[in-house]
Amino acid sequence: MVSKKKSINLSISDISNKLEKAKEMIGKIVVGQEIIVENVLLSMICDGHILLEGAPGLAKTLLVRTLADVFDLEFSRVQFTPDLMPSDITGVSVYQPNDGTFKFNKGPIFTNLLLADEINRAPPKTQAAMLESMQERQVSAENSIYPLPKPFLVLATQNPIEQEGTYPLPEAQVDRFMFKVIVDYPKEDEEVEIVKRYTSGINPYDLLKTLDTVITQDEIIIIQQTVREKIRLSEELMQYIVKLTQTTRESEEVTMGASPRASLWLAIASKAHALLQGRDYVNPGDIQRVARDVLRHRVSVSPEWQFEGIDADAIITRVLQNIEVPSI
Repeated sequence: MVSKKKSINLSISDISNKLEKAKEMIGKIVVGQEIIVENVLLSMICDGHILLEGAPGLAKTLLVRTLADVFDLEFSRVQFTPDLMPSDITGVSVYQPNDGTFKFNKGPIFTNLLLADEINRAPPKTQAAMLESMQERQVSAENSIYPLPKPFLVLATQNPIEQEGTYPLPEAQVDRFMFKVIVDYPKEDEEVEIVKRYTSGINPYDLLKTLDTVITQDEIIIIQQTVREKIRLSEELMQYIVKLTQTTRESEEVTMGASPRASLWLAIASKAHALLQGRDYVNPGDIQRVARDVLRHRVSVSPEWQFEGIDADAIITRVLQNIEVPSI
């Protein structure tokens, strides 16, 4: 007898409680960085990729490993280097002498959670190999298409300071990321706790074994559907989102403003934030909370204005201040 797969029913409050529990579990391993943790959770339930930018030693890798354990996900890590080839990520066809055929050996991208560490160190050809996978959730090789597992999420890291030996990501690839999140240094008390905790013989990676799975893979799919289908976004707030995005294109300091894809992700991310708060509707605060992380990598500032100290965040802040917020 074939057993029927048990259906999963999750209410808005059930999901909100599970996500809060996930944040608590991650907090047992990662000290501080509450906003970063929340953004990673949002990207997960939005089914969107995330680019983490920050200096080395800020626990970006540890955060991703912890996320994989809390969500019961398969995890792969690829260290991007100048000699990394596309096949090192996607896989390669290997000749089988027994029957004269080729067998496709899947690469590390065939996972649920891919950590692309220092992605800007790989050459453009290798970076381009990620594009199809990130957008289409599949890999094309030898005239065949191989679907990626569900869920599939890329968390890429890059160092904003070190420029030697790096290849800046092209706009087409940067736009594939839902969020670009700036990982800042911890607060003083948090850094003291890090030093206290990890100089007392505690290995943070050993602590991963103590974590409980809070959300299963099947539940992630349900939550992703809930974000899109059951969280309400009013017509007025849709217009507000589009106005924010379009206004980024009108500034004289900007060479390229946010694309329509930014409007889509801003809407979805706002829904996810509302769900995280236990609501089935979006309010203006949800939009304002995620706007910078959705827009900053989609706004290119002219070099002359960069010299004056103007960056994408400054322009987005001004846009948020100047656009009238709908009353709902």
